[in-house]
Amino acid sequence: MKGSLFTLIVIFLFVSAAETFSLPRFSLRMGGTCMDCHSNPTGGIIRNDGGWSFGKNVLALVSPREENVKLSNRIGENIRFGFDLRAQYLMKQTDSTTQTDFQRMAASLYADVDFSDDINAITRFDYLNAIWEGYVVARILPNNSYVKAGVFTPNFGIRTDDHTAYTRGGDLGVLFATGRDQGLIYVPTYLETGLELGAYISDIALLTASVGNPRNQLFVTDPTYTTSLQFFPMVSDNFNLFFGGSFVNLKKRRITTGSYENVNMMGGFAGFGFRGFTLMGEYVIANDFIVNDQKSTALMVEAAYRLMKGLEAIARLDRFDPSDKAAKDEFTRIVFGFEFFPYSFIEIRPQYRIQMEEPKIKNDSFVLQFHFYY
Repeated sequence: MKGSLFTLIVIFLFVSAAETFSLPRFSLRMGGTCMDCHSNPTGGIIRNDGGWSFGKNVLALVSPREENVKLSNRIGENIRFGFDLRAQYLMKQTDSTTQTDFQRMAASLYADVDFSDDINAITRFDYLNAIWEGYVVARILPNNSYVKAGVFTPNFGIRTDDHTAYTRGGDLGVLFATGRDQGLIYVPTYLETGLELGAYISDIALLTASVGNPRNQLFVTDPTYTTSLQFFPMVSDNFNLFFGGSFVNLKKRRITTGSYENVNMMGGFAGFGFRGFTLMGEYVIANDFIVNDQKSTALMVEAAYRLMKGLEAIARLDRFDPSDKAAKDEFTRIVFGFEFFPYSFIEIRPQYRIQMEEPKIKNDSFVLQFHFYY
């Protein structure tokens, strides 16, 4: 019966029937695809003209008046620029003390150069983490389908911008270095060098497939193969759906042996958006991820409601089970919080995170994130 309740939750999501985005619920709520707001066809990094205007004029509680402040994300006719700056305040509780700290998270600069109407180059450099991402997107295939080549994040599952979800990368040991803060491979610094093909097989379906090497050493392991199929129908002006699945085959290095082992991960995701409410979820099964011949599972379910312009209420359930053969090794986190956009290009996220595991320990936390973007 282990995990049966969470399996029922995921089944419910698929039956009910979400769209992914840099913040996936925005496209769920409004309809459309990632390319409506991002130069990258699968979302993330620099915003195109539509995404920049959305952040400036639609999302925030207060927007600058054009007669007072002239703003633009362009340098000339064919170059866009942007940035993301993130920092957070942390408070963690233990049995003996309460600790607080501030953390630098990211400082990324973006550029997008149009070579033609169908070909553009996108770059990102994160000064804090000393990583760069860059690729060319050529929309030269039928139905606006594309070829992407360079260094990029592969398209797997719901690409939420909160990496602490266990379906992405987990806590990275920032809050609790207990060995129980596991997550999947998609931490903010995870990139692959390779090729991606994206095919719009209809107006409501996107199929992507990529092959790439996630490591800096050449000829060490086989490349990683990733594929995803996404459907995003609009039922009405106020009701949108999203559902699909992803698969990846990769080589994961075992710390105990130093060797690279074959790992397969497969997942499904789904959700819906109705007026100001969105519900989406993802469930991933990873074979041989932690230990050979064992399955790990990761679950994320998020509900959000737009209270007013510029203010969202968020509730999220995260769960990670390292092994299907071990009892009481899984752990769960419930996140309650808000996302407040007081002014154009400014976001504030207060979150309270309740950790649940067996045996129970005192380790809840409060996070206050600051995000400045352009």
